[in-house]
Amino acid sequence: MDKETIRYDCFRGCSVVDGGGEEGVACSYRAGCCKLSDRNWLNGVDDNTCPDIFEVRFKNTRKGFYINDSQQKIGEGDMVIVEAAGGHDLGIVTLAGPIVARQMACKGISRENTEFRKIYRKAKPLDIQKWQEAIAREHETMIKARKIAAELGLEMKIGDVEFQGDGSKAIFYYIADGRVDFRQLIKVFAEEFRIRIEMKQIGARQEAGLIGGLGVCGRELCCANYITSFQSISTSAARCQDLSLNPQKLAGQCGKLKCCLNYEVATYLDAQSRIPKVQGPLEFEDGLAYLRKTDILREIMYFSYDKNSDADLYALDAEEVREILAMNRVGEKPESLRTEPEPVTPEFVTAVGDDSISRFDAPKRKRKRARSKGRGGNGGNGARRDGKPREPRK
Repeated sequence: MDKETIRYDCFRGCSVVDGGGEEGVACSYRAGCCKLSDRNWLNGVDDNTCPDIFEVRFKNTRKGFYINDSQQKIGEGDMVIVEAAGGHDLGIVTLAGPIVARQMACKGISRENTEFRKIYRKAKPLDIQKWQEAIAREHETMIKARKIAAELGLEMKIGDVEFQGDGSKAIFYYIADGRVDFRQLIKVFAEEFRIRIEMKQIGARQEAGLIGGLGVCGRELCCANYITSFQSISTSAARCQDLSLNPQKLAGQCGKLKCCLNYEVATYLDAQSRIPKVQGPLEFEDGLAYLRKTDILREIMYFSYDKNSDADLYALDAEEVREILAMNRVGEKPESLRTEPEPVTPEFVTAVGDDSISRFDAPKRKRKRARSKGRGGNGGNGARRDGKPREPRK
């Protein structure tokens, strides 16, 4: 097999081999290349909870649960033909077995109250070839659709196009701040592309998940990697973590607040619940101590006798601060804060433990300037470096 003929479609999680198979195109499922894939941690376990229901994945974030009425032998990674509105679609089975019941429970889907669409059969080579031909039209269709929307003066952005497996229908994903009148647009699309049109509005976060990319952390965007349900994110998540409210640092590639701001909020809120609220300075016999900063995760509070300086800071545990506040309420004052040991700053330790990171710092060399004995700076003879005499100053 020639490696140059292999194409990897990460939007659908499959590898395509041109010139292979009976009809010239061969596809195979690649779980590691599949965006928003779910790990089947119950693989090999059979409890007969959902033996005939499978999770079928299409492009990007579109998934669905389908029922296998024909009792065909279907497993993970199989390409199947499923029921669709006005035709059929081609998808990849990503989950099977008891894990499907747990995924349905997470998304609030009940087997008794839901009418599942059917899985007709496994995809044949001719179906896969027709599916690949429809996929090849998606990029060109998206470019033309953007031009048509701009000519009609519609304030919207078409982010992606997804063709149905039989090529008779296409879903246009778009972003718009307000309401958009699609009546004229859909007519033009139908005449231009000769297919059935479905318009689906998405947000900026969903668009970033469809397109993908790398974040400032150097890893793949969370919305393109595993996030399927987007929760609301506010600046309060940044405030409780003592982050600087800088829009350029808090915003992601979608222009909205980063999804990762919500990751550690619960940990910070739990730690803050054990930190006392200090409304004023702590009273000691030798003066007042003012709160300058707080290490929330370590539950350490730093105080200084100078309310406008961080030069001399004294660390106190949150529990000690709570005891001092209780003493101040009854009129008692501790002796002094200066008796507390100064906090030890942790030093950098390499994984090996026998080297220092300061070895990369180049030593600063002091430039020694030779004292000139004369006005010229070369032994007082007024000569230049090239041997020629200097001109006298006027």
